[in-house]
Amino acid sequence: MPRNEKIGILGSGFIGRSWAMLFASVGYDVCLYDAKQEQVSAALKDIKQQLSNLESTGLLRGKLSADDQFKCIRGVKSLKECVEGAKFVQESVFEDLELKKKVWKEVDQIVGSDTVLGSSTSCILPSKISAELVHKANFIVSHPVNPPYYVPAVELVPAPWTSKDVVISTHALMKEIGQAPITFNKEIVGFGVNRIQYAILNECNSLVRSGVLRAEDVDTIMRDGLGHRYAFMGPLETALLNADGMKDYLRRYASSMETVTETFEARPSWDIKDCSELIAQLDQMVPLDQLESRRVWRDGRLAALAKLKKETSEQDRLSKK
Repeated sequence: MPRNEKIGILGSGFIGRSWAMLFASVGYDVCLYDAKQEQVSAALKDIKQQLSNLESTGLLRGKLSADDQFKCIRGVKSLKECVEGAKFVQESVFEDLELKKKVWKEVDQIVGSDTVLGSSTSCILPSKISAELVHKANFIVSHPVNPPYYVPAVELVPAPWTSKDVVISTHALMKEIGQAPITFNKEIVGFGVNRIQYAILNECNSLVRSGVLRAEDVDTIMRDGLGHRYAFMGPLETALLNADGMKDYLRRYASSMETVTETFEARPSWDIKDCSELIAQLDQMVPLDQLESRRVWRDGRLAALAKLKKETSEQDRLSKK
């Protein structure tokens, strides 16, 4: 059932739209705001279409119909209307420190002490964004994996002054809307997702630049190899299941791991001029005029995977009874 609790969404791009849909899936009153008002109208049109498509394919989250969920989302014309009295505010503006500080300074002057302040930043430390806020104890990074509606992991990274109650309540809220929250004990540059992702991309870059593999073959390794494992378990569990526990895995493979990693480049260049061959191969794999259709395809596959994982999780739960 729809509820009389307000969620403010700042930014109406891909991430903001997903957040709006997630909170609406359990009936929150979602207010969507963007400095560019025309983008809100476009976002609402897209959200309505997405919800309808999800319902028709059986992939809609929550118990409310697509129409009822859409009714939970409304575009607003002012920042005050969006955040005043909100239980939670989720910001998803561009990844720019000064812009985020500006937005949060304005929000800080409107909200009260009961509003939790969440940012979708993917790399910026929460302490850098919130240091000058009056309500800085309420600030937390809530960084989703793109696209959030189809990939449930969300990183919860507190600043040194973030209230423990805020961490606990945000974790509970993310669980409520169907996400898989990961709570950090302390902040670290890049958090977890991007530190791991960038480590993988660094080696992908090195393999292509050195001529060992083509870009499409690197992607095949992950898509048809490692990705099959990682869709249901992490790399650490994958390792221990490939032996008789982690201690046995290290007995068998530690020396090989050290030998291989000693050959890694310390930090391959990501300057555009140094990545010309990588860019050319990727442009051939997915031409720029096909990016949007490929994103639609990606979201469909991720939604189907999410449905499969939900079904298998239920099977696992029943088998343990």
